[in-house]
Amino acid sequence: MGTTYMVKVAGAEQLGDDEIRVGVDAELRRVNDQMSTYLKQSEISQFNESGSTDWFSVSPEFAQVVSAAQDIARRTEGAFDITVAPLVNAWSFGPGERTGSVPDPQMLKQLRERVGYQHLEVRSDPPAIRKSIPELQIDLSSIAKGHGVDRVVELLRSKGADSVFVEIGGEVRTIGDKPGGPWRVGIQLPDAAQDTVMIAHPMVPGTEAGNAMATSGDYRNYFVADGKRYSHTIDPRTGAPIEHSLASVTVIAPTCMLADAWATAINVLGRDTGLATAKEQGLDVLLVLRGGETGYELEGTGTLAEYAVQDRSADAGGTSWAAIIPITILTFAVFSILLFAMAIGVLFGRKSISGSCGGLANQKNPDGSTSCALCSNPSDACQELREKMAQEQRSS
Repeated sequence: MGTTYMVKVAGAEQLGDDEIRVGVDAELRRVNDQMSTYLKQSEISQFNESGSTDWFSVSPEFAQVVSAAQDIARRTEGAFDITVAPLVNAWSFGPGERTGSVPDPQMLKQLRERVGYQHLEVRSDPPAIRKSIPELQIDLSSIAKGHGVDRVVELLRSKGADSVFVEIGGEVRTIGDKPGGPWRVGIQLPDAAQDTVMIAHPMVPGTEAGNAMATSGDYRNYFVADGKRYSHTIDPRTGAPIEHSLASVTVIAPTCMLADAWATAINVLGRDTGLATAKEQGLDVLLVLRGGETGYELEGTGTLAEYAVQDRSADAGGTSWAAIIPITILTFAVFSILLFAMAIGVLFGRKSISGSCGGLANQKNPDGSTSCALCSNPSDACQELREKMAQEQRSS
């Protein structure tokens, strides 16, 4: 999925670390094999390459995700639309090369004729999807990551874990409590350092809103051309990146799949329509908008509305942005010092740094293997996982 994940399990002493790791990696690989546009042999890539308008067989999970996406597309009148793939690729936010340039308006006009959720059908029995125009392509990036979180949660639940925290690229779902109280999920301060937490929301088990949270924002993935900033979130109705004051949208829902999709949908809709839609759909939402004396304004619904009230009543004892800004600066300074110290250690220790795939992560482990887990660069670890998955399938 091009991002990191984190899994925390409290209790469940019967589960070993290796069992959890192998199980989680295998489940996420299945999600990628179904829904990743970066893999040529994935179900989604094969569907996108097909020019047939006949029913295309897919896995039950794939059909489930497409069905949920189509439901939200209808509820938002196309503001959320997974057939936006050609436009995402044209703006170089897809699996192709990042150009950082604005597409030709005439080309965008032609591509918009290939977009529209009305041109896509889905059925569950037998699971399949169908396009009504041969050029139709889909992109599940705005919903598949949340679905992956749900898959991992259900996997761990099936193994007997009843206190779990799962996060993939910022999308989170919890079950149960951690020792000492409820799991807390951080909502980041937009445009600040990645680890700067604006709010730590407690995920109380059994709440009506749900225990899954997702955030959609314009402050991580974007490019600047001719002094203008272009967000990776494309409005299917205009064919261009969103342009409004929303910096981020956070949604709480019963499943992370729904939270992920609704966060994107409301981000596309913008402040007024997005807030009205959230209330209409009974969603717990926090909108962070650029503007105001402190640089940001907060609007919220449901359980997240309290943070908007705190922001407005900072003088009465709430959380004020004036208090957060010094903390942000201090955090940045501390991390800068730590990074500088690490760099000095590497220079004097003469030891290579291991990091992400494509080069740094290809450093050799002590046993001679490599650790990269991305399908585009298989390693010994990947082969081991494949063998264990095949063995499990044979034994079942």
